[in-house]
Amino acid sequence: MKTLMSTLLVIAAASNMAVAGDKPDFSGNWKLDTDKSTFGPLPPPSSMTAKVKHTDPDLVIETVSDGQTSTSKYSTDGKETTNTMMGNEVKSKAAWDGNVLVVNSNMDMGGAQLKMVAKYTLSDDGKTLTQTLSIDSPQGAFDLSFVLVKQ
Repeated sequence: MKTLMSTLLVIAAASNMAVAGDKPDFSGNWKLDTDKSTFGPLPPPSSMTAKVKHTDPDLVIETVSDGQTSTSKYSTDGKETTNTMMGNEVKSKAAWDGNVLVVNSNMDMGGAQLKMVAKYTLSDDGKTLTQTLSIDSPQGAFDLSFVLVKQ
């Protein structure tokens, strides 16, 4: 269960962030504010950072959480992308809904199917990135919220 929880945290952080024309620019270096975030049934990470590089529609996110590094590549134009997380394939589609980036992901963890919907928003001053994440797993459905501060 601890491995599943760690994997979910890394997936959540790595899901997606993007830029598109007049859309919010999520690129930069980010650090998790654990006091403002909610982790549902998961234990909070001791630390988490995300480094985002974006050249529309290509997006690369490197996340470091509790010593685990994950690099994921996405497309902000709705095309399906496939990444590997903890030895498992994660298939995702990212698309804009107004100024909110919505990412739908599916992952097979050795027969256990995980469905995730992440929504990313940027504060008006561009200094706070909020990701809400709904996860449907064999252990049940739950919601998380990650608040990241630009470094």
